[in-house]
Amino acid sequence: MNLLAATDLLAADQSVWSNILDPLTLLTKTSLANWVLPTILVIVFIETGLLFPILPGDSLLFTGGMLAAQTPPSVSIWVLLPAVVVVAFVGDQTGYWIGRAIGPKIFHKEDTRFFKKRYITETHEFFEKHGPKTIILARFVPIVRTFMPVLAGVSEMSYRKFVAFDIVGAVLWGGGVTIIGYFLGNVSFVREHIEAIFLLIVFVSILPGIMAVAKKVLNRGKTPAEQAPEAALTSNESSR
Repeated sequence: MNLLAATDLLAADQSVWSNILDPLTLLTKTSLANWVLPTILVIVFIETGLLFPILPGDSLLFTGGMLAAQTPPSVSIWVLLPAVVVVAFVGDQTGYWIGRAIGPKIFHKEDTRFFKKRYITETHEFFEKHGPKTIILARFVPIVRTFMPVLAGVSEMSYRKFVAFDIVGAVLWGGGVTIIGYFLGNVSFVREHIEAIFLLIVFVSILPGIMAVAKKVLNRGKTPAEQAPEAALTSNESSR
């Protein structure tokens, strides 16, 4: 009943939509102030499971944790934490199976100027090789976290592997960001730059991969003779 009420308010209240990207105002100064928990859960599910990326994911969870630390709390941290983790997980599962459902249609689609079947094959190979890390890190990147499970489903990534690492991602993102908001919500710098902080952490994590891709792109225009000295240098460095 609470979830349905929050959904109805999201659809009907103009002040809600005008503040949808400002979680603090949304959860304290609109008609949803009395529905903090169901509002957070509805938005998390929509963002992660229904292919609607333009929603305040990180900042919403951070704000939820901050409100849970108030006296009296707008929502209990002991209820919010497990609920967010479960809904984040269910949302990704929904996205994955949407991808599995549309995958066969894509595989049977003829190649066009902008789409080639090998793109799906390459995506599948990518997820099989780098999937675990990607599933976890994608949680902290807006927009990417919305479409990552769909791409995993389209590429038919091993479901067992997807579930295992998606649980880790849901706990680290859903639980982790909420806990940070609970303990650091009153630190203005953290509150105002929470999404930038997460993006920086993710960027540092994937920097080695970016450098490897950049090196591969730069080497495409070189002849084998030009690439040989670099390969030998890399081999010598790795053997030291």
